[in-house]
Amino acid sequence: MEENKEISALFHLLDDPDAEVYDAVSTRIIDYGKGIIPNLENLWENTISEEIQEKIEVLIHRLHLRDLSEEVVAWNNNAHQDLLTGALLVSRFQYPELATAQVYQEIEKLRRNIWLELNNYLTPLEQVNVLTSILYNYYSLRGAEVGYQHPEEFLINKQLETKRGNAIANGILYLILSELLDVPVRAINIPRQFVLAYFKSDYDFNRHTADFLYKAEFFIDPMSGQVFTHKDVENYFKRINVPPVPSYFKPLSNKRIIQSLLEEFSKCFDTDKTRYKQQELITLSEIIVEEPDNDQPGEETPPLPPATE
Repeated sequence: MEENKEISALFHLLDDPDAEVYDAVSTRIIDYGKGIIPNLENLWENTISEEIQEKIEVLIHRLHLRDLSEEVVAWNNNAHQDLLTGALLVSRFQYPELATAQVYQEIEKLRRNIWLELNNYLTPLEQVNVLTSILYNYYSLRGAEVGYQHPEEFLINKQLETKRGNAIANGILYLILSELLDVPVRAINIPRQFVLAYFKSDYDFNRHTADFLYKAEFFIDPMSGQVFTHKDVENYFKRINVPPVPSYFKPLSNKRIIQSLLEEFSKCFDTDKTRYKQQELITLSEIIVEEPDNDQPGEETPPLPPATE
């Protein structure tokens, strides 16, 4: 953007110690939109004040955030909320200039390798074993407990780059591939875990709400791809002393999954210096609004709990 007298004056006022002046100046700079970012980057390169550089970095971040917020609104309002697109939006909070082509190429490579091993004669367990074997053995994806000191383990671009993600990120990648391959795996609301479940393609989700015994075929731990039985899950509920109500086994929408990813990712920014990012991520999560569900009257669906302990 060509620098005019107003932009020059605004830039000179960035070091004003008056907070009200800075707020007014920063708001006006943000009003210029992303086109002013090259001017800010040039100013950053030509100033020796670390304080001014930090202010410029925050302004650039806010400019990117405004665009990202608009894209999250558009994603939320789409007829179908694509899970990969949602995961990339979260990545762009940290990497606003993220080139997505490489992510799509990696996903397609994985999809094709799995597709070559699938056929219509495989049982549900065999289908999942193929997907798991390619992802965790051939591709060497590793799982990690959710640790808020490792923000990169929440982000799909870094996960594919390092082949390491936490339970939420690995679960999302597993779900993306399952959807692309028509393998009916969904995320469910098990307390303190991010767990996947295999539902047969003709599964009647309305019946599930009313009939607790009408369940998924089996469950999958996205940390490793290990399969769990109903007995394993029942024992887990006994261990944590929580009654296994039907809403815990209800598949989560893509909206709720991305909302949860934003909420959990926000916990990585819990210092005085970064807490503004935590609030921004929470605000992004609040943009995502789910349609009312069809749970039975009087049954409250528990919130998606924090990931694995």
